[in-house]
Amino acid sequence: MTSDEIRPATQADVPAVKTVTDAAFRHYIERIGVVPQPMEADHAANVTAGKVFVTGDPVIGLVVVEEFRGHEADGADRGTGHLLLDSIAVHPDAHGTGVGRRLLHFVDARARALGLREVRLCTNALMWENQRIYPRYGYEVVERRVDGPYDRVHYRKRLD
Repeated sequence: MTSDEIRPATQADVPAVKTVTDAAFRHYIERIGVVPQPMEADHAANVTAGKVFVTGDPVIGLVVVEEFRGHEADGADRGTGHLLLDSIAVHPDAHGTGVGRRLLHFVDARARALGLREVRLCTNALMWENQRIYPRYGYEVVERRVDGPYDRVHYRKRLD
């Protein structure tokens, strides 16, 4: 594997997925007052379900994505569906090296390969760094709402 290849995670990657996720999100605990949801994810189940893609050897970055087709939560059919970018994590040692950019481009390519025209994601309202990053990659704010202990800003990106 080349250092910039992005591949499906395997069960052997689960410890690295946890390590990178924890390292990427740990500093937010004090700021937002709760453990960020990606740190509490069932990484093994997500890998088994084919939702996790990693890069680096050793792993330095990852995305967790999930495909949604047809009917939305409200029961309405909105066309071809969307790809949810559930989580993106880059180890702090790799910040500024382009890993995050490559992962975001991979998510777009993955959505297109699946025939989906939209990517959605949300971020905690107190993770203001993300709110500067996502619009630079074509994401627009859809809404802000509180989900349990999380105050979230929801985004979408329409693909050509």
